[in-house]
Amino acid sequence: MSLSGLFVQALNGLAAASTLFLLASGLSLIFGVTRIVNFAHGSFYMLGAYVAWSLTDRLQGAIGFWFSIIAGAAAIGVIGMIVELTIMRRIYRAPELFQLLATFALTLVIKDATLALWGAEDLLGPRAPGLAGAITILDRRVPQYDLALIASGPLVLLALQLLLTRTRWGVLVRAATQDRQMVAALGVNQAVLFTSVFALGAALAGLGGALQLPREPAGLSMDMTAIGDAFVVVVVGGMGSIPGAFVAALLIAEVKALCIALGDWQTPLGFIVAFPKFTLVAEFAVMAIVLILRPWGLMGRPDTTIRPQGSTSSLLTQPGTRQSWFIAGFALLLFAAPLLVEARSYTLVFGIDVLTAVLFAASLHFLMGPGGMHSFGHAAYFGLGAYAAALCAKALNWPMWAALVAAPAGGLIGAILFGWFCVRLSGVYLAMLTLAFSQIVWSVVYQWDGLTGGSNGIVGVWPSSWYSSKAAFYCLAVIVCGGATLLLRRILFAPFGYAMRAARDSVARSEAIGLDVRRIQWIAFSIAGAFAGLAGGLFAFSKGSISPETLGVSRSIDGLVMVLLGGVDTISGPIVGAAVFLFLQDQIARHVEYWRAILGLFILALVLLFPAGIVGTIRAWTLRR
Repeated sequence: MSLSGLFVQALNGLAAASTLFLLASGLSLIFGVTRIVNFAHGSFYMLGAYVAWSLTDRLQGAIGFWFSIIAGAAAIGVIGMIVELTIMRRIYRAPELFQLLATFALTLVIKDATLALWGAEDLLGPRAPGLAGAITILDRRVPQYDLALIASGPLVLLALQLLLTRTRWGVLVRAATQDRQMVAALGVNQAVLFTSVFALGAALAGLGGALQLPREPAGLSMDMTAIGDAFVVVVVGGMGSIPGAFVAALLIAEVKALCIALGDWQTPLGFIVAFPKFTLVAEFAVMAIVLILRPWGLMGRPDTTIRPQGSTSSLLTQPGTRQSWFIAGFALLLFAAPLLVEARSYTLVFGIDVLTAVLFAASLHFLMGPGGMHSFGHAAYFGLGAYAAALCAKALNWPMWAALVAAPAGGLIGAILFGWFCVRLSGVYLAMLTLAFSQIVWSVVYQWDGLTGGSNGIVGVWPSSWYSSKAAFYCLAVIVCGGATLLLRRILFAPFGYAMRAARDSVARSEAIGLDVRRIQWIAFSIAGAFAGLAGGLFAFSKGSISPETLGVSRSIDGLVMVLLGGVDTISGPIVGAAVFLFLQDQIARHVEYWRAILGLFILALVLLFPAGIVGTIRAWTLRR
């Protein structure tokens, strides 16, 4: 690796850092004031690129190009203002996770709206007029546009700092970041303040997407990639810290650039280390290291409380006689399903998918509801269980029952290892650390071709002859998933379950009576991982194959949606949420072209109509009546 090559890669890293900062600064600003973890922020970034492409396609010349960039960012700011007025304002008082669910639903709507307006093809934008060439630095050609991007990051940072420190609006924003209740008590119109902050944050995301257009085409995958990077930068820098986001963007971008510059290294032991492959997970590895060493980020402030005080333990009650009879009757109905439909009916296939999703959602609910620990990476343990079962069945030729025993063991081992670090954090930082570990596992699985099959995965993972028919495997899924879900329910009302809920509701009081809070939470984390692994093992045999997508972020998000739709403060919430989500997804996807938008609108309606989840809201209505 030459000095000139390293220098050019460092410049590339600086250009990428500016785009990351533009994206993350808006997200950090919105979170600092509104306390909303805006999952739709990546969609604003994507829309910025598309709107700028449309404008540059019609306006020619240097003036037209730069006007299109600025106008595109302004248009996204207007869209952000409309979103805040119509949706966000209605959910500010909702729990944090339901706000996340609403913004996730918004991403589905925006993605299909973008697909309808611009189509599925990637759209390559024009070169920036006057910056289309390159200059020579250390005998290497460096694009002029990259140098302009490098300058844009510090300029935007300077403008934001002046806005936040030299204007009355900035003083109010900083005050709201510190204490929103005190700002409201002083007579400040919070509604106007929140709207302006949300609009500015969206405009910054749109500006980042628009400026990226000459470097990469506008595509429908930009939103998910962007939101992952934005979350990482904001968390590493410290939630709500604009300078922290700038430093984190520089750190992460330069680590990626260094990995590319290092290339493949031959070690003294004879094997090759491919550093460029590390770029797939570099930002998440950096985030994991920073959060382990400094849980509140590089320039953030430590939380004064380890856990938020809970008040939901009274909602979890043991089933009475009537409920027990209902559960027994429902179980008989599930077992009778093969007798009511054809042996090869799609209903049985869909039933297996629902049962697997119910167990996965129940394991996540065990962690989030009674455990009080939010996870954005629960799919890691689902995937580890699936791969453990698949490898035991294919590579070791184990029988199906033994492979299914290995599945929860795989999830348990991963949860024990990662949970030891995760339980030392709380809130968004804990959730983001779970996401980091999940992405690290995904990267290993995706690149370890010799063991996991890489991107192709493992195929031919079929059930034993006894369960080769759909009806037989469906009955097995009923027994395994139903029994595991009831076991999770039984743990909640065992002494450990009460200790876990006590640790969630009040850390100080729990420690005062002699409970080891971290050990309890670590055990709860491990139990949830084991049951998620069991669901993954069943999933592998039901599909006959397994691929890295099983550990992806999208599956973790699906689990969150299931739990929140049903109600995180109820026992039966994840069961109802999983069934409703899969039913809506299946029916809408089969009959509607833009099914994501319809599904997102359904989720938004459920969030607004059922703020405590379907089961939670229905029970609240029943109690009031």
